Amino acid sequence: MKKNFTKILVAVMILTVAGAYSCKNRGESKKQKAINMIELEALEQKIEENVYPLPTSVEVLKKLTDMDLGYIIGSTNPPASARKYVESYSRSVNLGIYGADLSYATLYNMQQDVIDFLSAIRTLALEQNLSKIYDESLYDVIKANFDNRDTLVTTLTGAFDRTYAYMVDAGQANLALLMVGGAWVEGMYLTLAVSESGGHLTGFETVLLDQKKSFELFEELAKPHTEDPLVSRMLTALQPVREIYATIGTSLTFEDIEAMKKAVTAVRSDLIK
Repeated sequence: MKKNFTKILVAVMILTVAGAYSCKNRGESKKQKAINMIELEALEQKIEENVYPLPTSVEVLKKLTDMDLGYIIGSTNPPASARKYVESYSRSVNLGIYGADLSYATLYNMQQDVIDFLSAIRTLALEQNLSKIYDESLYDVIKANFDNRDTLVTTLTGAFDRTYAYMVDAGQANLALLMVGGAWVEGMYLTLAVSESGGHLTGFETVLLDQKKSFELFEELAKPHTEDPLVSRMLTALQPVREIYATIGTSLTFEDIEAMKKAVTAVRSDLIK
C-alpha cells in the first residue's frame, strides 16, 4: 500500500512539473531539457525520500481488526511516560512507539486512549515543531470517522507521512529513522500480544512474515547512517530481533512465534524504559 502510494505521488508530481516545463519552455535547447530532466529526477528522489518508508503501524494493526482480534488493555506504553523521555534518542523512538499506540487505540475506537496518546505525542513532538500535525483538528477528524476504518488509516498514514517528511526536510533523517524503528517495534509487539488468540487464524502468519520484510527494509534504509551514534544505538538494540529473523524462513512454527515474542518484548522494554 505504501509503495503504491509513493509511486502514484511521484508520478503525479513529475507529470505536473513536466507539464509546467513543457508549457514554459517549448523552444528550449537540448541542454536546457537535459538540465530540466536532472531536476525532475532529483524531485522524484526527494519525494520518495520524504514518504514514510515502511507500511505504517496503522496499516499493520488494521489487519488485526480485520481478523476481529480484541483490544488488549494495558499493552501500550503508558501516555504519562512521555514526559520522562528527554534525550533525542528516546524522544524520537517513543514518538514512533506512541504513533503505533495511537493507531491501535484509534482502530479499536478507544476514545480516551486516543486523546491520551495524542497528548503524549504532542509532548514529544513539541521540541521538533511537530505538535501542529497532532493538534485538535486531527482528533476531530478521528472522532468523526471512528466507524470508518479506511478513513482512519488514510488520516493517520497522512499524519505519519508529514511527520517523517518534516524531520527529513529539517536535516533529521537519523531521528526520522529512530521514529520509524520505534513504530515498527511497537506494531510488532502489539501484533504478537494477540498471538495466543490469533495464531490459529488465517492471515495471522502472513502479518508476522510481512513484518520481517519491513524489518529488512528498515535495515537497508539505516545502512547509510550506521556511523550516526543514535542510529547505531538503535541497530544494536534490535540485535535480538535480527538473530531470530536469521533463523526464520517462509513459514512460522509456534516456537518461532514464541521466540520472536520474547525478542521483541526485550527490545521494546529497552526502548520505553
